[in-house]
Amino acid sequence: MTLNSVFSSFSYTDLGISPFFIRRLAERGIHHPTEIQQLTIPRLLSGENLLFRSATGTGKTFAYLLPLFERLLSAEVCSKTGASGPTVLIIAPTLELCSQIKEEGDFLMKEGPARDLVTMSLLIGSANMSRQIDTLKKNKPQVIVGNPARLLQLSRMGKLKLGQVKALVLDEGDRLIADELFSETQDLVSRINPIRQTAACSATMSARSRDRLLPLMGEPILTVVSEEQEILRERIQHWALFSETRNKISVLCSFLRATKGKKVLIFSNRGGQVGNIVSQLQYHQIAAVGLYGEMDKKTRKQALEHFKTGKARILVSSDLAARGLDIPGITHVIALDVPQGEGYIHRAGRTGRAGKRGIMVTLGDGEELRRLAGVEKQLGITVYPKVLYRGSIGAPPPPR
Repeated sequence: MTLNSVFSSFSYTDLGISPFFIRRLAERGIHHPTEIQQLTIPRLLSGENLLFRSATGTGKTFAYLLPLFERLLSAEVCSKTGASGPTVLIIAPTLELCSQIKEEGDFLMKEGPARDLVTMSLLIGSANMSRQIDTLKKNKPQVIVGNPARLLQLSRMGKLKLGQVKALVLDEGDRLIADELFSETQDLVSRINPIRQTAACSATMSARSRDRLLPLMGEPILTVVSEEQEILRERIQHWALFSETRNKISVLCSFLRATKGKKVLIFSNRGGQVGNIVSQLQYHQIAAVGLYGEMDKKTRKQALEHFKTGKARILVSSDLAARGLDIPGITHVIALDVPQGEGYIHRAGRTGRAGKRGIMVTLGDGEELRRLAGVEKQLGITVYPKVLYRGSIGAPPPPR
């Protein structure tokens, strides 16, 4: 079942959100619900199963956290919470995204009745499992956020009971059912109480991903698609910069020097190359940190903290490591290769968030820029060629 809805403007009060949550949002400067929040919150409050897609930066996390917290605090859901396992389970593909969701949940629950009634825990790989098990025993959290591998491990050990889950969220659902995670996600979901509400969301959703995801969700399923994709076209400029493969680091360094003082996220599709790229940038006196799957938790956290606080203005990442991250103030995203259309959307969506504008830059040789032209046509965007000249970025000279 698909919902075709005409966008209209409602307040959070109109959507049924409690005043204490509205006050928390206002502290962030959030006063009006986004389109996807207006489309999803009433339906999630009513307990429907929902698959929703919306552009990055449109508030998908609050779109499910707000209504699920409202339901959690209601007598309907609060009657049996925590003692026999969590009531709400949120699954996300990366450690950073899990941590980010937990932070957003803690922010919402800092004040009001949720502060005293709701306990939320983070269960992710690379963290100390013994401490996580102790937390489950001591705190009996009603809300758990985690990645599939660690949640499945704890469930198989009998330490995480899933029989009382009443609401399941699959954040970045298309990534959770990608080949490398599908078996773990499928096994984990099979262990959860089948009588539940399920929500899944992502910025992109191919037909293949949807076909894999729907059997995990239960029936009936309502599909909501936001039309906020104009963010990709209207808030983000798309640039192409020619570079032979052997010269990319040199061109990258020149570009970074030309973007003085800006916060830049660089993508490489090969996670194993991230550390090498960081080393080369540091060799050229450019403060950079890296983020990739094999890093330990402490190093990953430190790299993100340095980037967020400005100690390092450059973050180099693999696609999976940066999936779903919301880091304020990113002005430029640079791709050192050309992904498929969905990958391009996820990369570009790290900038141009919260009403701001940003720039997506692709460095490529002739063949890569031809592939970029295909992505340009597929997404309906305009990619402008740029050149570096005497330390400045500009349009190429007109042909003579």
